Amino acid sequence: MSRHIAIAGAGIGGMITALLLKKQGFEVSIYEKENQAGGRLSFVEKEGYRIDKGPTIVLLPHMLKGILDEAGVSGDAWELLGLDTLYSIHFKDGKRYTKYKDVDRQLNELSEVFPGEEEGFTKYMEEMRKSFEIGQASFLEKSFTRKRDFWTGKNLKSLLRLKAYQSTKKFAGTFFKDEHLREAYSLQTLYIGGNPQTAPAMYSLIPYSEHEHGIHYMKGGYASLVKVLTNTLQEKGISLYVDSKVEDIHKEHGRVVSIMVNGRTVKVDGLVWNGDFPSAADLLDDRRNYEPSSGCVLFYFGVDGKYQDSDVHQFFMGGNFDQHMREVFQEKKVPTDPSFYTFNPAVIDSTLAPDGKSTLYVLVPVPSGSHIDWSQESTFIDRMIKNIEARAFPGLTEKMDWMEVRTPNDADQEGLFQGGSFGIAPSLFQSGVFRPQAKPTALENVYATGASVHPGGGIPIVMQSAKLAADQIIHDFAHHSSTKDVNLNEQLNESISPL
Repeated sequence: MSRHIAIAGAGIGGMITALLLKKQGFEVSIYEKENQAGGRLSFVEKEGYRIDKGPTIVLLPHMLKGILDEAGVSGDAWELLGLDTLYSIHFKDGKRYTKYKDVDRQLNELSEVFPGEEEGFTKYMEEMRKSFEIGQASFLEKSFTRKRDFWTGKNLKSLLRLKAYQSTKKFAGTFFKDEHLREAYSLQTLYIGGNPQTAPAMYSLIPYSEHEHGIHYMKGGYASLVKVLTNTLQEKGISLYVDSKVEDIHKEHGRVVSIMVNGRTVKVDGLVWNGDFPSAADLLDDRRNYEPSSGCVLFYFGVDGKYQDSDVHQFFMGGNFDQHMREVFQEKKVPTDPSFYTFNPAVIDSTLAPDGKSTLYVLVPVPSGSHIDWSQESTFIDRMIKNIEARAFPGLTEKMDWMEVRTPNDADQEGLFQGGSFGIAPSLFQSGVFRPQAKPTALENVYATGASVHPGGGIPIVMQSAKLAADQIIHDFAHHSSTKDVNLNEQLNESISPL
């Protein structure tokens, strides 16, 4: 008899877990509280325009492809486009540094913009290549449901090798003398809502991977992957219920036996939680305190015209990046002179807007939490629009057909932990063994996947968390079945034993 695994949440992690389990013969049902699947992957759609609402930068293509293949997702249903120019970083003092996939081109860029830093970059790539292999094998691909699996001599050596005791910003300083470059090779912790000044140096694997594996664009937008996955769910016979919130769980003897969905009881043999994990802490008897990732103010624009001279991805640094980070992570206040990121997909994809038009996306790191009422921060919003227009997209206000703004208050209402955009923060004591695992609590048959679960945030990494959850379920239920078979055989032997 097949086992019924219920999945609470149809984010990327939930859908990948479902496909991997179905492949192994489990009966799987997904319950999504919103009216559509996808979680953080979705579109803002308006008047014939479409732009990604959440993630935009596609990293780790080999991991993405490998897990989709393993889950049975057709490679013909989606397409990645590699970017030769990864992105440009515009500093407020007028310097501009562009990152490239090609190493020789990158060295030329360094010799022109930051002469004398070429050797540091070469050493950076050499050391990080070795570190990436260690990090992938020791941490990304392993679950630490059993804590002792983490605290091994080999892992401790790996942590030392990855300089986990240093911050990403300090680590960058061991290779680059110029402060501009130290920022350029540590700001990537913001991709997962972490502070470059405090996030452990193991996250320096992100900027290394940009060069080594490239930055890609998913044709049609990153969120187009959601339709690919829901079609695959349907093909495999996996039930997906939207507008269906898992409201409660019923436990017996340390196991979940049923869940309550929209007032209806559903019997289960196991439960996978794919909502933002801290939001389920009370429900799942998790008493830990978590620190949220940073929040974001996000601007979405429909534009009459195109900015073809722009790179797809750009960063515009404020006058004092360290101050901006202090305001976001320590002082928890509205930033005074923030850095911001822009996404201009029209440079590579003409299908996202009507002819002659385009969409733009701007992200500003801000504090998470509900202590700031963003509806009262119109001065900040207006100042940012002027800043975006002056530094990134000239004439934007005249060309603008429409604009939408999303703040941490909106994220909080949608169920993201304290309005943080990236799950829990990637701090030292919320990484590795300290992060919620595939089997996150003492409940025997409860599992988890998502951005707040090990190994962390980012779409391919969340997919990896789904793989770890599926592997744990397959292991547990195989062990459970074999134990039952042994017990049954013992009972049969006793029943036929001579008196």
